[in-house]
Amino acid sequence: MFRPISSRLIGAVGGLIGLLCGCATLGDGTDSRLNLVQTRGELLCGVSGKIPGFSFLSPDGRYAGLDVDVCKAMAAAFVGDSTKVQYRPLTAPERFTALRSGEIDLLSRNTTHTLSRDAAGGNGLSFAPTVFHDGQGLMVSVGSGARSMADLSGKAICVGSGTTTEQNLNDAFAAQGLPYTPIKYQDLNQVVGGYLQGRCAAMTSDRSQLASARSGFKDPQQHVILEDRLSKEPLAPAVVGGDQRMADATNWVVYALIEAEERGITQANLDDVLERAVADPSQAALRRFLGVDGGLGAKLGLPDDFVVQVIRATGNYGEIYNRHLGPGSAVTIPRGPNRLGRDGGLMIAPPFT
Repeated sequence: MFRPISSRLIGAVGGLIGLLCGCATLGDGTDSRLNLVQTRGELLCGVSGKIPGFSFLSPDGRYAGLDVDVCKAMAAAFVGDSTKVQYRPLTAPERFTALRSGEIDLLSRNTTHTLSRDAAGGNGLSFAPTVFHDGQGLMVSVGSGARSMADLSGKAICVGSGTTTEQNLNDAFAAQGLPYTPIKYQDLNQVVGGYLQGRCAAMTSDRSQLASARSGFKDPQQHVILEDRLSKEPLAPAVVGGDQRMADATNWVVYALIEAEERGITQANLDDVLERAVADPSQAALRRFLGVDGGLGAKLGLPDDFVVQVIRATGNYGEIYNRHLGPGSAVTIPRGPNRLGRDGGLMIAPPFT
């Protein structure tokens, strides 16, 4: 008895909120955020804009990075044009409010997937598959002499407020009985500024963000990321909770990027692979994946060739990774757990059937 009543109440409240704020409500598929994006013809994507390698505003005024390419892939799938994206730079405390209020359609901002953020009783988000497996770390100056977390006992540590980073830092130090003083800032740039100005002995963030920040230092080699790993941080895009249609479409765009790499389909060879699929009816799985034989896209509210649009726009997951984080990029981070499952990593896509 309780569950149906609760569902009706939630639906009624959602409808009222939709009327008051002009946002799409989250009942059946016709009022999904996906429909709103497709009608608008543009995706509103929340990013950081301050993390090289993930989302960063370049001198020419363009956003670039892994998180940015995720936005482009979604726009390619949702509206058929990867350029139809408005990027909204958000601080960590702003990001969830922006998503819930409808200011953005999609959050692609180095956000950790956690139970509290996923659950209806928490932030009520719906997370897509992980696009970067990370872990929290600590960075210190070589001259500090610190070689482990224990060496930071009683020291000040710069940290972003309103993040899982802040909680993880407290949990890790409390577990070892180590006192410390948190120096809190609103965003990563402020954390970096405080650290470089000597207001703290160390700064903490996801190891990827530490590497990204260090790449912009005047003397990067004078700073070291300690071996201590304070947490596991699966970073993933998110949409507002309760919108199954939007969530499904977002999930399978991420899976398409991974599946394309598994199949060896790239921006460069896409047309050749597509031509082969069209000409060979025996390639049933490939034809389904690329939308030659229709049906899969329609189940998601997307064109059947949405995978083709995505690969044409951004390439596969490996191409995105190498472009922004691979050897030769400004921020080089070994793929490690972000390798494909067949290569010993954690990246794997369910069957496109």
